[in-house]
Amino acid sequence: MYKLNDRDEKYVNGITIADVIKEKKFTYKKLIVKVNGKFVDPINYDNYIIRDGDDVKIHHLLAGG
Repeated sequence: MYKLNDRDEKYVNGITIADVIKEKKFTYKKLIVKVNGKFVDPINYDNYIIRDGDDVKIHHLLAGG
């Protein structure tokens, strides 16, 4: 199991951040991703493997005025 935005998710060996974004249908272009409280750069989404027990936060940025 790992947590995604405070919800339990089934852990799949080798799953990446890019896989989670695609599977969960995050469609906003501007996303902030943290794993265990540490920011993950977007260029690493395809290579960053989520591990069993990780706490993943994915949030989209909104702009307004």
